[in-house]
Amino acid sequence: MEKREVLASVKDERLVEKRRKQMIKGAVTLFKEKGFHRTTTREIAKAAGFSIGTLYEYIRTKEDILYLVCDFIYDEVQEKLQKEIEQSDGTLESLKLTIAYFYKVMDDMQDEVLVMYQEVKALTKDALPYVLNKELRMVGMFEKVITKCVENGELSLTEKQISLVSHNIFVQGQMWSFRRWALHKQYTLQEYVELQTQLLIQNVSGSKVH
Repeated sequence: MEKREVLASVKDERLVEKRRKQMIKGAVTLFKEKGFHRTTTREIAKAAGFSIGTLYEYIRTKEDILYLVCDFIYDEVQEKLQKEIEQSDGTLESLKLTIAYFYKVMDDMQDEVLVMYQEVKALTKDALPYVLNKELRMVGMFEKVITKCVENGELSLTEKQISLVSHNIFVQGQMWSFRRWALHKQYTLQEYVELQTQLLIQNVSGSKVH
């Protein structure tokens, strides 16, 4: 699925990237506090450190900013996770390390993840499928790790089971952000990672994990 083009009147690509990163940073803070619909483009411009006129040199609509926010978040998560995925050797230990690393990324980016979880429904119809497809690609990264474990005889799962377990890992990572109002009162990140991983591996392997 092709990336949706966000038009800019500025031709300098490096400057466009720089200004859009400033917009994204400001927008995440505002969307978290006020939500997408109650945030104005003027407020986003101010938070980004430039005028409303300058902002419209790099985007056309407020929906463009939301799209850029979601696209940026998924790219950041995928980039951080890719190296860890590639190093997986098909053992349960490597699967646990991959899960722990993903949860750590979710903790580092919890504001961004919360915004995306809350506001993705406000994306335009042409942008939403692209963003959701990127999420499926990340779930697919976990499918590869778990498939290696199956091929090595570490786990015995069908393709459908591999897919469902991968979705569970992804949602549990996101849950640390969107349920943080409750979870952070009960668990440290390390406790959350250890308990979730223990339950997951125990369920899929049929044995206790220490």
